[in-house]
Amino acid sequence: MIEEKVLIEKFVARKKKPRLPKPDWLKIKIGDPTNQNQVLKLIEGLNLHTVCQEARCPNIFECWTDRTATFMLGGDTCTRHCGFCAVNKGKPMELDPMEPTHVAEAVAHLNLAHAVITSVNRDDLPDGGAAHWAETIRKVHEMNPECRVEVLIPDFQGNEDALNTVLAARPEVLNHNTETIARLYRRVRPDAKYAQTLELLERAARYRDTVFPQMKTKSGIMVGLGEQFEEVVELMRDLRSVSCDIMTIGQYLQPYERRLPVERYVAPEEFAEWKQIGLSLGFKHVESSPLTRSSYHARQQSESGEQIATGNIISV
Repeated sequence: MIEEKVLIEKFVARKKKPRLPKPDWLKIKIGDPTNQNQVLKLIEGLNLHTVCQEARCPNIFECWTDRTATFMLGGDTCTRHCGFCAVNKGKPMELDPMEPTHVAEAVAHLNLAHAVITSVNRDDLPDGGAAHWAETIRKVHEMNPECRVEVLIPDFQGNEDALNTVLAARPEVLNHNTETIARLYRRVRPDAKYAQTLELLERAARYRDTVFPQMKTKSGIMVGLGEQFEEVVELMRDLRSVSCDIMTIGQYLQPYERRLPVERYVAPEEFAEWKQIGLSLGFKHVESSPLTRSSYHARQQSESGEQIATGNIISV
């Protein structure tokens, strides 16, 4: 039995792909820790979770130095099994009824002009956590009337009523990440559907056009998972076909060994080319670079062709 186990381990070791060396353009500088520590103390004091920590974001030091953090609603455990994500998988905790208030307090404490809210997937809940989302948006607006709210939502398993619950709370930006091209969905997002993602964005755009024209729709992807250049362009066309306003494109980085490997590191020149193509297709803004993430440089992302108001940004 022991010999058989050793043989299996040797076979698995031979099948493992060696990690690609990171290119120079992915090297990150660590700045002054003063503001980083202030953000960490605030997060811990309000019992909040950040995607910066849970997803092992490469920009954590830069953003926290700038008093920017990415918080997650619904705890730190996700019900999905995406091949790229470092967030814990399993049975989530009960929703914290004080979380919406704590998020709004964090936004007020940091005097933010633009707050971004994300979450784990909560497929264990009948509405996917939509009511909790809506309450958080309302609390942030109530306590911070000058602050814009951007939400990065899950797909709610295609539940249109759940999406409408979030939209009715009037976020200024509705973001749902496509994550990757259609061909790679089964491997990268086994619990999601490419067509369902586009449908969600289309429904949100319809709400924007008929009810709340101030809202913008947004989506993002990672590259380096095996897609081809033209497949990314085709995905961009798909997003524009459902009237998506803003797009982000960033390099996938393997968070740890049991996640999907990086197939290639995409050169900055390709990111720049995708940005130009995206703008030519009609996106209002395209954030495209190796270190781009959904809320990275959100302060510089445009709304209606204008720069977002100055001030700190928090992704909640």
